[in-house]
Amino acid sequence: MKLAFVGLGVMGFPMAGHLARAGHDVAVFNRTGAKALRWAETHKGRAVSTIAEATAGAEALILCVGADDDVRQVTTEGLEALAVGAVIIDHTTTSAALARDMANLASAAGRSFVDAPVSGGQAGAEAGKLTIMCGGDPAAFARAEPVMAAYAQAIRHMGPAGAGQLTKMVNQICIAGVVQGLAEGMHFARRAGLDPVEVLGAISKGAAQSWQMDNRWPTMAQGRFDFGFAVDWMRKDLGLVLDEAAANGAQLEVTRLVDSFYAEVQAMGGSRWDTSSLVARLEPPA
Repeated sequence: MKLAFVGLGVMGFPMAGHLARAGHDVAVFNRTGAKALRWAETHKGRAVSTIAEATAGAEALILCVGADDDVRQVTTEGLEALAVGAVIIDHTTTSAALARDMANLASAAGRSFVDAPVSGGQAGAEAGKLTIMCGGDPAAFARAEPVMAAYAQAIRHMGPAGAGQLTKMVNQICIAGVVQGLAEGMHFARRAGLDPVEVLGAISKGAAQSWQMDNRWPTMAQGRFDFGFAVDWMRKDLGLVLDEAAANGAQLEVTRLVDSFYAEVQAMGGSRWDTSSLVARLEPPA
């Protein structure tokens, strides 16, 4: 397929690469043009200088940008240049309201929009093993799914426009609580005179096991937080969660508390640390 990909950050760069390796004709755009040129050199693809140039005649536009305003801008600028019937696949984590607005905008122009936030982080993007939760018209999802298959291990249609974003919010709620539990468990273990590595070995095969424990406890114990999903991004996501909860009446006491703890990590200078850095507010790095 002829594809346009906008947003070549730590997630988008490898995702667009998987599409090129799958044989698609991929044109990439990034605000920092040097990154687009580097992608083109790495993957023998096409870097373009405008969104309209990227989307000209494309059958799908894939976005992996920053926030609601970015998605709105790219969609508005690129919509008319897309082929009639094209699908816009948005991997950005945004508000559900934005996803619904963009779906209506695309539909009015004879195109379609799928909100498709991802889980799996930078490692999942590089390995092509992301989990993708999607909202949108079933026919639009059917057109989008074969494209996303290039970098996903699991893709699920969750319902109408916005349902993918709401599902991603549930994902972030669950992660926030688990990481805080790990941070407190490690802190308690050390205060009790236990070796955290030995504790991990003892409990990681039982009921306390989780992806976060398997993949982040060892590095938390070492005070290493140099991974892909930064505290700034998690706070953005939790802000979306709390705004949605204010509208739908959900009671999220733990999520609100953990968000405040991430604010403390930011104040410590940890804005770009991985989300597992919650332990740093209990045991500040030396």
